[in-house]
Amino acid sequence: MLRAIGVLAIVATLWGWRALAWAAATESPSLGGAIDRTVLPVPEPSYPPITELDARNVTAPPRFEVRAPEGAPNVLIVLIDDMGFGMPSAFGGPIHMPTVDRLADAGLRFNQFHTTAVCSPTRTALLSGRNHHMNNMGGITETATAFPGNTGKRPNNVAPLAEMLRLNGYSTGFFGKNHETAPWEVSPSGPTDRWPTRSGFDEFYGFFGGETNQWAPYLYHGMNPVEIPRDPNYHFMVDMTDKAISWMQFQKALTPEKPFFMYFAPGATHAPHHVPKEWIAKNKGKFDQGWDVMREETLARQIKLGVVPPGTKLAPKPEAIKDWDELSADEKKLFARQMEIYAAFGEHTDTEIGRLVKAIEGTGQLDNTMLVFVYGDNGTSAEGGRNGMFSEMTYFNGVQETVADILKHYDELGGPMSYPHMAAGWAVAGDAPFAWTKQVASNFGGTRNGMVIHWPKRVTAKGEVRSQFHHVIDVAPTVLEAAGLPEPKVVNGTPQTPIEGVSMAYTFDEPAAAGRHTVQYFEMFGNRAIYADGWFAGTLHRAPWEFTPRAALLDDKWELYDTTKDFSLCTDLAAENPAKLKELQDLFLKEAVKHRVLPIDDRVVERVNAKLAGRPDLMGDRTSLTLHSGMKGMSENVFLNIKNRSLTITADVEIPKGGAEGVVIAQGGRFGGWSLYLKGGKPAYVYNFIGLERYTVAAPRAVRAGKATIRLEFAYDGGGLGKGGVATLFVDDEKVAEGRIARTQPIIFSADETADVGEDDATPVTEAYKSYDNKFTGKIRRVVVDVKPMGAGEKAEANAANTSAAAKEQAAN
Repeated sequence: MLRAIGVLAIVATLWGWRALAWAAATESPSLGGAIDRTVLPVPEPSYPPITELDARNVTAPPRFEVRAPEGAPNVLIVLIDDMGFGMPSAFGGPIHMPTVDRLADAGLRFNQFHTTAVCSPTRTALLSGRNHHMNNMGGITETATAFPGNTGKRPNNVAPLAEMLRLNGYSTGFFGKNHETAPWEVSPSGPTDRWPTRSGFDEFYGFFGGETNQWAPYLYHGMNPVEIPRDPNYHFMVDMTDKAISWMQFQKALTPEKPFFMYFAPGATHAPHHVPKEWIAKNKGKFDQGWDVMREETLARQIKLGVVPPGTKLAPKPEAIKDWDELSADEKKLFARQMEIYAAFGEHTDTEIGRLVKAIEGTGQLDNTMLVFVYGDNGTSAEGGRNGMFSEMTYFNGVQETVADILKHYDELGGPMSYPHMAAGWAVAGDAPFAWTKQVASNFGGTRNGMVIHWPKRVTAKGEVRSQFHHVIDVAPTVLEAAGLPEPKVVNGTPQTPIEGVSMAYTFDEPAAAGRHTVQYFEMFGNRAIYADGWFAGTLHRAPWEFTPRAALLDDKWELYDTTKDFSLCTDLAAENPAKLKELQDLFLKEAVKHRVLPIDDRVVERVNAKLAGRPDLMGDRTSLTLHSGMKGMSENVFLNIKNRSLTITADVEIPKGGAEGVVIAQGGRFGGWSLYLKGGKPAYVYNFIGLERYTVAAPRAVRAGKATIRLEFAYDGGGLGKGGVATLFVDDEKVAEGRIARTQPIIFSADETADVGEDDATPVTEAYKSYDNKFTGKIRRVVVDVKPMGAGEKAEANAANTSAAAKEQAAN
């Protein structure tokens, strides 16, 4: 008996010690406390076995819970799309953005903050703290290759910031644009490892690609597609803000003491530039003076604000950008309207961000919420080319829109019947005082973006400017330091590559502190540069609107700047200081090897062709695809490529008594695509050529009730890409209609719309049926799409034509 009591006493003592130790370890200690947070998830404690039979006679262990450190702030990161340094009013730009103005005046402006020059790379770097090549995101996801550093798939040894925070007791939510998931992985077949809700986010509401139609987006909530409300006033920017506010308020209502991490990444202000008319009207006449005067006015405001040094000059704009005074009256009319729309888009976005900030303020926790606003994932986009566009799909398919063409749609620009972009002159002006734009990693016009931090509890300075050199990889370590968390060494069982950024928190109280980010490489599609202790050397390998490099990689001409004296990169010192240039070129190569930048891949044709680039292609060499009712949301990356070849679409359906209506299968939408549908019971096929021409082949009589096979055969003319052909409709092997399709799209139907069976989601391919009210009313047993294999000559033609398309794809995202 005494022996048994002794054993129980020992067990109780051990139990009590472990319970106390664990209780202490779960009190969310500050950095360096009892929990080892360098291994995530934090392991559950191991308890000795219990020998007591009756639960009433033993004390339960404390509940295992990992909480965020005491006082850890909420964190909101806002990343605006395609907005250059010289656009937002907080950095001297012409776009009225009162929300960021107010927060910048109550916080800090960072005027030497940098991105990667292009979308996907910036986003992965932001959310990981590692350089984009270490994320395998050397370019956008759609141009991934087989080379390490460019595979388009974030490796397991690069854990996202959201996962680090989630495993440390944060609620995590993501709203808006993703563009970090390999496009061939975005389907029910997965894998879903790199989808947002498996990358650290509890909540996701947004889109996966590089851009979306703001009026009719294809969205996901978590891992499930979303059906957009049938609201004529719907706009995605408003919708995503509503969802973000709702999630945040719900989280704070249930667990007010638990901090949140929210990543808020609008599709704005990336093309298409979509905004309600009343916002455009507010900017009427504001840009009639043109882009040259806008650059001058912006620089003057920047100097007055203190975000550029006194004496800063405007860098000469590229030769391809005409002086405003040389333009015709029609050009000025159109181009001014384009900038009015872009500015309205920016102001509308800022207003929605203001609603989100106000909602956080309503929880009483704004003081302990660190707001990080990054105004642009790169410089302003110049892929609008010389004239801009009514429909961006013309650009992707090699169709040049003239000023006269676009002016026909003047009143539609910015609305749901357009998919517009602006002329490149505005991009250069929007990156003032620098020379270049998005995609040019070798110039600050492509990589310098305004950044604001607002955190009243910790950042006491008001309206001050911080001029230390920093990079987007510095955001993640700043958040970790703010939260009192260490950099994890192991996450989900995988040892981690070290975070490469440095925290910016040292600047909060010390405006004159020496910068800690002293070396940074830049590389994007051959444009490359290196920053080191105030010196900057780089080479322009290809301009955004050029489809071939200016020189071979070894023959590129490099420039050299002393950024401590030359803020806008006006004075090239390469000729007078060749030794410094050589030193920096050698340093670039050293950094390039270290960060998996090499080999530099400036290929164009190969990178748009999945097989040649070495990335996965779900369809491969398949020539047949069998589909079933309800299969929706198939992007062109996971669907059979029907372009530039003959094809057959065979639909086995059942028609109810009284006939059937609606879409059997469709791909694309208002700005390019095709659809097989029934109207008034009669089968029809429509081909929509880039939203400008529609060709319809329709049967004269309805399909009878019962089982039926509807077949569309398209005989392609051949002889090149984008040619026409003859479309023939059959019902139960009987020819019922035939017609000619004069032109077809050679490269892409849509950047954001999809192939759908049983309905035409998002915008309609044809106005013959309604948006969101076109579901097939019969039964679809199956639909089979068959294409004729391309011959060797056709494949060569396709590759050659893709040269310009690839360059455009790189520039546009």
